[in-house]
Amino acid sequence: MSHWIIAPIVLPALLAPFIVLAARFHVGIQRAFSVAGVLALIAIASGLAWQVSDGTIILYQLSDWAAPFGIVLVGDRLSTMMVLLTALLALFVLLYAIGSDWDKRGWHFHALFQFQLMGLMGAFLTGDLFNLFVFFEVLLIASYGLMIHAGGNDRLRAGVQYVLFNLIGSTLFLFALGSIYAETGTLNMADLANRVAMIGPEETVGIRVAAVLLLLVFAIKAAIVPLHFWLPSSYAEAPAPIAALFAIMTKVGAYAIIRVYTLIFPPDLEVTAGLHDIWLLPAALVSLAIGMVGVLAAKRLDRLIAFSIIGSMGMVMVTIALFTPEAIAAALYYIVHSTLAGAVLFLICDLVRTGRANLDLTPQPPILGTSLTAGLFFIGAIAMVGLPPLSGFLGKLLVLDASYGTDLLVWIWATVLGTGLISLVGFSRAGSILFWKAHSIEPTEDLPPISHPTPLSYVAVGGLIVLLVAHTVFAGQVHRYTTSIAAQLFAPTPYISTVVDTPGKLSTPQEDH
Repeated sequence: MSHWIIAPIVLPALLAPFIVLAARFHVGIQRAFSVAGVLALIAIASGLAWQVSDGTIILYQLSDWAAPFGIVLVGDRLSTMMVLLTALLALFVLLYAIGSDWDKRGWHFHALFQFQLMGLMGAFLTGDLFNLFVFFEVLLIASYGLMIHAGGNDRLRAGVQYVLFNLIGSTLFLFALGSIYAETGTLNMADLANRVAMIGPEETVGIRVAAVLLLLVFAIKAAIVPLHFWLPSSYAEAPAPIAALFAIMTKVGAYAIIRVYTLIFPPDLEVTAGLHDIWLLPAALVSLAIGMVGVLAAKRLDRLIAFSIIGSMGMVMVTIALFTPEAIAAALYYIVHSTLAGAVLFLICDLVRTGRANLDLTPQPPILGTSLTAGLFFIGAIAMVGLPPLSGFLGKLLVLDASYGTDLLVWIWATVLGTGLISLVGFSRAGSILFWKAHSIEPTEDLPPISHPTPLSYVAVGGLIVLLVAHTVFAGQVHRYTTSIAAQLFAPTPYISTVVDTPGKLSTPQEDH
C-alpha cells in the first residue's frame, strides 16, 4: 500500500496548525513554510501522476480497514491530474499574494490557504461520497475565511451570500447521501457502482431522487444556471489571489459530476437515463450564454471576469453533458485551460486595481505599468475568449468536434460560436477603456495615492501564462493523456476491483481501448 497518496492531504493539514501556533506573528516564517509546502505538494503530485500514467490505480486504506467499511483514498489518472493542477495553481497564487502583500492584510492567510489546499486535495482523492461531503465542508470553511480576508462590508456581504448558497448545497448533499445509503447500504463509490447496477427497474425511485439531488449539489459547486447566482459577487469581492485560487473551486463540481456519473451512474444505466442530455446539457448551454452576455454587460472589470468564469464552466459542462469518451477528454483539456486563464485574469485585475482609483469600466488616467499590464491582459483575454494561438482555441475545437453526432449539434455550435463573438466584444471593450482611452484623460491632483505592482506579482502572472503556453505547445500530448483518462473512466472495472476486491494493492496497468 503506497502511503504517498495521503501526503497531499496530510501535508497542508499539518502545516496549517503549525503556522498558527508557531509562526503566528512572523509573516516571513509563514511565507517560507507555505511556499515550501506548496513546492513539496507539486513534487508529490508529479510523482503520483507519473505513477498512475500507465493505468495503475493506487489505493490507500486508512487504519488498514478494507472498503467499503473503511475510509479509502484512490489515485487514478483523473484525480492525480486535478491534484497536480491544483498544486501548480497554488504556487503562483501564493507567490502573487506574497508579492502584493495580500497575505499581510488580515489574520491567518497562510493557515487558511493550507486548509483550502487540504480540502481540494481530499475532494479529488477520496473514494467515498461521505468523505467527499466532508472535504466540501473543509473547502467551505476555509474559503469563507479567505474570502473575507482584509474585511470590508462588501466583502462580508458577499461572503455571507457565498456561505448561504453553499450551505443549501451541503443540505441537499446530506439528503442525497441519506437516500443513497437507505437504498444501497454503502457510500463507497466503487461499492456503489456494483450495488446500483443491481437495483431492479421497479425499485429505482429512491436512487433516482438521490442522483438528481447529487447533480443539483455539484451544479451549485460548478455555478451552473440557475444555481450560479452566488458566484459573480463572491468572486468579484474576494481578494484577487483568492479569486484566482477559486478558479479551481468550480472545477471541483465538474470533477464530481465526471466521477460520480461515469462510475456510479454511467450513461447507459437505466436508473438515470436522460438525466445528462435532457437536464444538464440545456442548463450548460444557458450558462455559457448568460456568462458571456454578462461579460459584455459588466460595468466593472472584476465582475466581467467573474461572468467569464460562469461562461467557461458552461463550456466545460456542455462537453461533460454529452458523456462520451471523446467529450470527456475535450472537457478535461478545457478544464485545465479555463482554470489557468481564469486565474491569470483575476491576478491581472488586481494589477489594474493597484494602479487605478477603481475597477469601473470608465475612462480614467493611465495606470502605472500600463504597457506591461495591458500586454498581460491582452494575453489573458485571448486565452479566455478562445482565439488562436492559445489553448482556448484548441479547447473550443475539441468541444465542437466532440458534439458531432448529437441531436443538439446545431444548438451547441451556434451557442459556442455566438458566445465566443460576444465575449470577444466584451473583452475588447474592457481593454480599450482600461488601456487605450485612458491616454486621452488628463491626470488630476485629487487622485488617491497609487503604487506600482511589484516584480514578484508580474512573475506570478507570467508563470501562469507560461503554463498556458505550455498547455498549447503540448496540446497533442495533453489531449492524448486526457483521452486515456476518459478511456479509464468509461472502463471502471479495474477501479472497482482495486478498491473492493484487492484492498491495499496497486492494480495492474490496463490497456486503453
